[in-house]
Amino acid sequence: MNIMLVSVTERTREIGVRKALGATRGAILFQFLIEALVLCVMGGILGVLAGVGGSMAITRFAEWDTAISPQSIFMALAFSAGIGLFFGLWPAQRAAKLNPIDALRYE
Repeated sequence: MNIMLVSVTERTREIGVRKALGATRGAILFQFLIEALVLCVMGGILGVLAGVGGSMAITRFAEWDTAISPQSIFMALAFSAGIGLFFGLWPAQRAAKLNPIDALRYE
């Protein structure tokens, strides 16, 4: 959520230009929600890769039998996507509600 808030703050002028050129509130909301979703899913993929790598390392070096179920991978990615949507919603709404004139004046 903090990353998305910083993204909205840093791109206030861009949002103002887009709104001044006719971008709808929904289009800006969609842009920031997709950005939050992609960011969190990429983090989820990295986490799954780290987990699979750790599991393989334990199997190889400690000689323990480990198993990774496809359901756990799916649940991890779905949870990551849910976090991205939930915590990306407020910054996206904040960006969508910006007044174009105030956003263009922002320094």
